Amino acid sequence: MLLWLAEQLAPGYKGFGVFSYLTFRFMLSIATAFALSLWLGPRLIDKLREMKFGQAIRTDGPQTHLAKTGTPTMGGALILIAIAVSTLFWARLDNLYIWIVLAVMAVFGAVGWVDDYRKVVEKNPRGLPSRWKYFWMSLGGLGAAVALYLTAKTPVETSLIVPFFKDIILPLGLFYIVLSYFVIVGASNAVNLTDGLDGLAIMPTVMVAGALAVFAYLTGNIKFASYLQIPFVAGTGELIIICGAIIGAGLGFLWFNAYPAQVFMGDVGALSLGAVLGTIAVIVRQEIVLFIMCGVFVMETVSVMLQVASFKLTGKRIFRMAPIHHHFELKGWPETRVVARFWIISFMLVLVGLATLKLR
Repeated sequence: MLLWLAEQLAPGYKGFGVFSYLTFRFMLSIATAFALSLWLGPRLIDKLREMKFGQAIRTDGPQTHLAKTGTPTMGGALILIAIAVSTLFWARLDNLYIWIVLAVMAVFGAVGWVDDYRKVVEKNPRGLPSRWKYFWMSLGGLGAAVALYLTAKTPVETSLIVPFFKDIILPLGLFYIVLSYFVIVGASNAVNLTDGLDGLAIMPTVMVAGALAVFAYLTGNIKFASYLQIPFVAGTGELIIICGAIIGAGLGFLWFNAYPAQVFMGDVGALSLGAVLGTIAVIVRQEIVLFIMCGVFVMETVSVMLQVASFKLTGKRIFRMAPIHHHFELKGWPETRVVARFWIISFMLVLVGLATLKLR
């Protein structure tokens, strides 16, 4: 919207031409989303508290968490609003990738909202029944995958790129849809499982979004793509606006979610943010790199899978509690130490992901 207005004014005053630069709009998207989050945050928290949208805390978990009972949840709505507004302000709205990512965010956010609402307001511990939850998530993931497959203009857009090797490109054909589905839905669930401590999920999300912004910018620039020997996909550069909005909105949310949290993200935020990261990674053809950069999310997911499998097969638990962040808490680590160390791990893994641009 604001980009369109700037373009209309540019012929009369050349200074408005700066809005045509992706990097400038990237910075504006960060600033807009961050400012909007800080402005809306207190108002949304007060409203959630007024509506008694308080988090219920498991009694079988770390006892230090019992003090968090009643803390407003569903705060992920703040992140989604800030991302959507900032993107609509600064992105080119004729870019198909922008609308696909926004659609994925809306679908997964709606699923998370219903799940949270049933748990918090209707006091239904099951929330949205699993079969319906995964049905709608699958519908959103498959819808995005099919849309990307049908609109692909070059073979590389549906091929698997193997990092660290410049010549390994595997054509996927229809399997592209299957892979994309699993990346989107898998990333959504992984972020959701990680969202269990104050600030734990949002900062790695911000870091990964920043790295994906780099990949999107380079993938959408034919000169940089050719130099770095990565696939060129026209139009992906515009995705840095959404990545910037995630960074700004995420940092704004962290202002209120840092320990001790004033608000929790809830499924509405975690499910949608994970799905958005997965969708962007699919578009820029960096699914394997996403797996590396999201190592903390992957670790949390694997810990749950191992715990469930071990208990069903042997009747014994591998961890004191899953996801694994609770295991470390029950071993005596303070919550802030767990969060800080997981942030450090995420930062290092994101650097490894970025290193794949040159180590080929």
